[in-house]
Parts: sequence; C-alpha cells; structure tokens
Amino acid sequence: MAGISFKRHRFPPDVIRQAVWLYFRFTLSLRDVEDLLAERGMDVSYETVRCWAEKFGRSIASNIRRSRPRPGSVWHLDEMVVRIRGKRMFMWRAVDDEGGVLDVLVQKRRNKHAALRLLRKLLKRQGYVPDHFVTDGLLSYGAALETLRCRRRHRPGRLRDNNRAENSHLAVRRRERKMQRFKSQGQAQRFASVHASIYNLFNVQRHLISRSTLRTFRANAVDGWIVASAAAA
Repeated sequence: MAGISFKRHRFPPDVIRQAVWLYFRFTLSLRDVEDLLAERGMDVSYETVRCWAEKFGRSIASNIRRSRPRPGSVWHLDEMVVRIRGKRMFMWRAVDDEGGVLDVLVQKRRNKHAALRLLRKLLKRQGYVPDHFVTDGLLSYGAALETLRCRRRHRPGRLRDNNRAENSHLAVRRRERKMQRFKSQGQAQRFASVHASIYNLFNVQRHLISRSTLRTFRANAVDGWIVASAAAA
C-alpha cells in the first residue's frame, strides 16, 4: 500500500485526513466541513478542503481498493440519470452481491457502446469474469455481453431483482442534492469514483448484525482508513 506525501502543507496530516474523511464519509458540503473544523479550532477555508479532497481523495481511494478482498461472483449493473449543466447524462454502476461498489462510469449515452465500455473497464480492473451479471430489462446489457461472449452469464430480470444496484445509487443521489448537482462530467466521475471506495469501507447493513459486531466493524473500518491515508515514511 502506497504511503501518501503531505509535504509542503501548512496543516498536519491528521487535520487533512479528518477533513477528507468528513467530506466523503458524510453528506456534508465543503462549508459544512469548514464549520466542523472551525469548531475544533482549525481555521481552514472551504476552498482548501476542496483542494484536499481532490488531491488526497484519489490516493486514499486507490489504497482502499487495493486492500479490499475479491468481490463476490454475482455482479449487479444499473445506471441512473444525472443532470449536468442542463444535459442528461448517465452514471453507470456495478456492485457485487454484498452491495460493494465495483466501479462507476459517467457517460453521455445509454446504449450498447456505453454498456460495453463499463463492462470492459470492470473486467480489466477485477481480473476475472463473475458467474452472473444481473441487470434490469435494458437491452444494451445483453448486446454488450454478447460481444464479450458472456451472454450465458446474463440474468436480466425485474426491477426488484436488481435492488443491490438500485439502492447503491441512493448515497450518490443524496450527495448530488447536497452539492446542488455536479458541475461537469469529469467532476462527477472523480467524485463518484472516490466516494465509492470510501463508501465500501464504511458501508454495513446494520439491521442484519448485532451491536457488538457493529462496534468491531467500525473499529476495523477506522483502522483501514488510517492505514489507507497514512503518510509516506
């Protein structure tokens, strides 16, 4: 796991890590993070928080992805509409059978070419082909999987069969409202990619586990964050 260099920054690494964690972990605006740090006696502007999030967020997310175990053998694919500068775009998403986000791709189209681009990126990053691809009724998935010779692994179904992917969109939709929509396709892609990795680290289905298990999970997640955002020696 690669260490992160915090050199030539006026604030210590702990303050920077805290600001980045607050911004990506909770549904907070940049000014909300500024106020929370000010309450702790740290005079940091919201623009500084934005620069920290862009600079260090990707490095931390990359370390988190490298440390995650191999995902399950069933992948759920879905896409949602996002409005960017008045134009309709699509945020394509793939999650595993436990709800962990595998990849996110913001594209202008909702066709075979767009589905094929997501699948190729996904297969290259994960390094293996799952047992099943679960999707909704969009025909673009079937056409793309036919091109990749994975049609027999395709399981198109009704909307409720793909709830894993549908529910995964909710966290990003909340952030989209808080940010008053994304400003560009590139900004949406950068934010969604980093947010997905950090969301995976702290995501847990609380209604399915005991309180003691939740405490253990939280401690492990915090330890994972500290390791992923550790300064270079």
